[in-house]
Amino acid sequence: MSHCVQDAISREVSGAERENTRIEDELVRDLFTTLQPGQVRTLFERTWVYGGWMHVVITLSPAGDRVIVASDLPVLDVLRTYRLRWAIESAFSALKARGLNLEATHMTAPERISRLFGLLCIALAWMTRIGAQRTETCAPRQDKRGRAVVSVTRIGWQILSQAARWGGEVFCDCLRLLGMPFPTASTSVSRSVRC
Repeated sequence: MSHCVQDAISREVSGAERENTRIEDELVRDLFTTLQPGQVRTLFERTWVYGGWMHVVITLSPAGDRVIVASDLPVLDVLRTYRLRWAIESAFSALKARGLNLEATHMTAPERISRLFGLLCIALAWMTRIGAQRTETCAPRQDKRGRAVVSVTRIGWQILSQAARWGGEVFCDCLRLLGMPFPTASTSVSRSVRC
């Protein structure tokens, strides 16, 4: 990690806390007793975490999951950057073992990998677009915590794979969606960080 500091690359540590995790002699679980989903808290001062001084930001996701992010970024940038990073990690996960199996090709030629990567990104966006369209009209089934049992992308994959197999009007509808932009999120709420 010392090379990260020398090269001015931000460091970030995140995860769910264990029952006995402590920050400045206080059990982390005690920091959550009055925290509501969607609320954010931060420690007033930077804290020594894994060999470096970092800002610690604590939140409960809207689903009630506990999230702790420690970063050397300015405190107001910590969660915004973490959300962006998580979106990228999720996309790469979908392109790799949990989804489109990019690694299974065993390609080594950079230009071929680049072309395949581009095609898979288009396929991933297409599946997500189809899934988003479906979830606008049919709400996905949810578990006890209010989370969708199947992701929007998986729903799109199921529809697209059946449409490609059987053709017809459903496939034509999928093709039309490929050229349409994603709808704007009408439920997006801007949230400020409360320190």
